[in-house]
Amino acid sequence: MRIGNASGFYGDRHSAVREMLTGGPLDVLTGDYLAELTMLILGRDRLKDPDRGYAKTFLKQMEECLGEALDRGVRVVANAGGLNPAGLAEQLRELAERLGLDVRVAHVEGDDLGARFRDALTAHAYLGGFGITEALRAGADVVVTGRVTDAALVTGPAAAHFGWGPGDHDRLAGAVVAGHVLECGTQATGGNYAFFGELDPKALLRPGFPLAEVHADGSCVITKHDGTGGVVDVGTVTAQLLYETSGARYAGPDVTARLDTVRLAQAGPDRVRVEGVRGEAPPPTLKVGLTRLGGHRNEVVFVLTGLDVDAKAALVRAQIEDAFSHSKSRPAEVRWELARTDRPDADTEETASALLRLVVRDRDADVVGRALSGAAIELALGSYPGFHVTAPPGKGTPYGVFEAVYVDAASVRQVAVTPDGLRVDVPAASATAGGTRELADVEPPELPEPLAYDRTRRLPLGTVAGARSGDKGGDANVGVWVRTDDAWRWLAHHLTVERFQGLVPESRELKVTRHVFPNLRALNFHVEGILGEGVASQARFDPQAKGLGEWLRARHLDIPEVLL
Repeated sequence: MRIGNASGFYGDRHSAVREMLTGGPLDVLTGDYLAELTMLILGRDRLKDPDRGYAKTFLKQMEECLGEALDRGVRVVANAGGLNPAGLAEQLRELAERLGLDVRVAHVEGDDLGARFRDALTAHAYLGGFGITEALRAGADVVVTGRVTDAALVTGPAAAHFGWGPGDHDRLAGAVVAGHVLECGTQATGGNYAFFGELDPKALLRPGFPLAEVHADGSCVITKHDGTGGVVDVGTVTAQLLYETSGARYAGPDVTARLDTVRLAQAGPDRVRVEGVRGEAPPPTLKVGLTRLGGHRNEVVFVLTGLDVDAKAALVRAQIEDAFSHSKSRPAEVRWELARTDRPDADTEETASALLRLVVRDRDADVVGRALSGAAIELALGSYPGFHVTAPPGKGTPYGVFEAVYVDAASVRQVAVTPDGLRVDVPAASATAGGTRELADVEPPELPEPLAYDRTRRLPLGTVAGARSGDKGGDANVGVWVRTDDAWRWLAHHLTVERFQGLVPESRELKVTRHVFPNLRALNFHVEGILGEGVASQARFDPQAKGLGEWLRARHLDIPEVLL
């Protein structure tokens, strides 16, 4: 069956739904609208209007394209229900009635655990795909869910189509890998790709969205519609496979996929075969994402131009700290970061300037508002030469925090509400023949023979290696891969945890774990706590660690000349 993707996040390309429906044959069109930050956004929406809490753009896309999907026999599966899948399902029925369409709409619920975590803004378990399976088996044309795993949007339809059950671990694991590749849309077709400079620039202007040709044994071919932009090759698929993962065991509610068994092969232009994936029983617990309003934050960026940048930064920092010390309400958290973007003898003022960023946080909005604006702006005529800021600080803005906890999977009741209104309980894995299995680290694989070489050159790591990085709560991962066996023989031995921490200094005091994937010629570094309390807390310059891999690629190493 052919399963396509038309959304990698809430705010992705609006026209992608129509492009995927009209661009070529499909059986199912999926859309991923949820992320940790999105759940916080939807939670704040729901505070304003209890009937909201879903991705409104999906409803608009269906208004434009639902008839097209029905005419082409394409079923639509999306997690756009967010915090209110039942409400979105009802809105879709009303929409279909207005459009004069006979549409069978189902939804999946049970992920909302707010009653257990009453101090959280949102509390949602990551459900698996069998609720979607039940809805499709009941004849649904459109299925909307709340918080399911991203891969569930593919495993659910595949299980419905091929008749898989909870014990079909290898098949389900193959579909999980397909779903993980598809979930971020055009990241699988050349978007955000480390070696983008090697691709046709015209192809990158508007990458097409990916699709997977899934087979009954769980293997698949990742591809895209003919004539669309972008590229699908082993490199683009490898990059997405490493994105936001950790070790060899990729755990989910339905199956634990063994990423160390994945084999990729180019199967033609814009076609990558994915096979060999092994699966194991899922763990007995479910991940639950909690979001909370953490308080309020504010920031000001001082521009330091020309000479004596460090001394100017020291002066204004001392002045602000002195002002806070005389204030009745010093912010609870004060963070400074100096970005040396200046160049010597620069031919523009902008390139002669560095940026000193001050971020403050406190539970009280007034403390981060008036306290900061007063302390910063009162210095305008009495600080370092050339004093100015990029923008005056305004009122404090609320920020959120994310936390992952785990609950007994058997305690979460997943329910598929069919188009006819029947409520079908979906049993937890522990209650099925497939059972569960406690997670444990795999034995590290044997490394290849070290590369023999005599001469090296001091060059960026990215000369020979690609990387992709991302966030999971307060942690980040950085996947690094190479494209030849000789480069792998060097990378596997050279890029150790210690060397990684040397190249990424802010990780030196953090726990960093290295995972080895010989089939992919890849290493995956999991960095705990580098993002503080998650993306919404904005604790770091790059709060989602999207550029962390590119920073690593820009660091210089002694690279063997035989690889160049």
